[in-house]
Amino acid sequence: MKAVVFHGVGDIRLDDVPEPEIQEPTDAIVRLTSSAICGTDLHMVRGTLSGMKEGTILGHEGVGIVEEVGSQVRNLNPGDRVVVGSTVGCGYCSYCRAGYYAQCDNANPNGPQAGTAFFGGPEATGPLDGMQAEYARIPYASVTCVKLPENVTDEQAIMISDIFPTGYFGADIADVSDGDTVTVFGCGPVGQFAIVSAFMMGAGRVFAVDNREDRLEMARAQGAEVVNFDEEDPVGTVQELTGGIGTDRVIEAVGVDAEAPGGERDEQEVGQVAPETNPQEGGLWQPGGVPSQSAVWATEAVCKAGTISVIGVFPPPAMTFPIGALQQRNLTVKGGNCNHRRYIPKLVGLVASGALDPTDILTQEEPVTGAIEAYEVFDQRRPGWIKVELLPKAS
Repeated sequence: MKAVVFHGVGDIRLDDVPEPEIQEPTDAIVRLTSSAICGTDLHMVRGTLSGMKEGTILGHEGVGIVEEVGSQVRNLNPGDRVVVGSTVGCGYCSYCRAGYYAQCDNANPNGPQAGTAFFGGPEATGPLDGMQAEYARIPYASVTCVKLPENVTDEQAIMISDIFPTGYFGADIADVSDGDTVTVFGCGPVGQFAIVSAFMMGAGRVFAVDNREDRLEMARAQGAEVVNFDEEDPVGTVQELTGGIGTDRVIEAVGVDAEAPGGERDEQEVGQVAPETNPQEGGLWQPGGVPSQSAVWATEAVCKAGTISVIGVFPPPAMTFPIGALQQRNLTVKGGNCNHRRYIPKLVGLVASGALDPTDILTQEEPVTGAIEAYEVFDQRRPGWIKVELLPKAS
């Protein structure tokens, strides 16, 4: 089968690889009918998240048809159409039972203290082969897969595999409630769904901060009040628009891979050779040094005693945060990897009911055979390329 395979920093290829097989009784094999490229995939390609194992299939978003199930998969049958959650949970450990599927004690082969297991990630996350392929092996399939109603399309479902739940998670842990004012830093796909989710939870006003006009236009179309940080001071603008108070909640959806004010990139492009030095040096985040600009802005834009949720991806060595502001302003900060299985069934139900349509965020569809070129264009932040769906040949 064809699959997008990691060979090294800046080196991904469309390879012919063996089709996956059942390895554990809790496994299922899914024939992918839809996958996608996520900003997190670029972290691995650029080297921002280190530890990738050569030969790992990329991609943590998938929709498809169940082809085969292990003996312990009792809720799925071959032929069922499913959305696959990006993070893997067993469903029976104490963390999964409490809804913290991303901290499952059993899903990560590296042990219960290894952290989140997700598809197509570094060795520390499994590694588990991803879903930018024609077929995928899904561990703990009874929990990781959610069956889809006929009236939910692949295009809708692929948004529910990762980015919609992650945006919803950001609004959830920020404790957004009726009448709240919210600032979302970063208007990529996850930030867009954080805006949607904040309004779903009753937010009265949402401010969207970015410097790309295509993203800001999409945020404005959703009802957000937009701020271009290349043209005005984002903190000063949010403070002015809230009477000097700041917003009740802030959702940090930027992470480490970002653009500095003025549009300067902090990472090498896909396909370029990785530099000898640390790829993050000189960017918005530096190891053991300066915190990300978005984290500083978050602590300044939120009101006193407000709440910040951090859902942008940072590498494990990121050790800095404006802790002084946290203490002096009585702020609450929450963050983490999304517990996808906690939110996916609800979001599938909302889409099936017609209450919302997540495909407004989907801007491109490309065949998996064109994935390398799609990665390059996506990495260049070409205007209009906000979310890219990949269509496997096997579909």
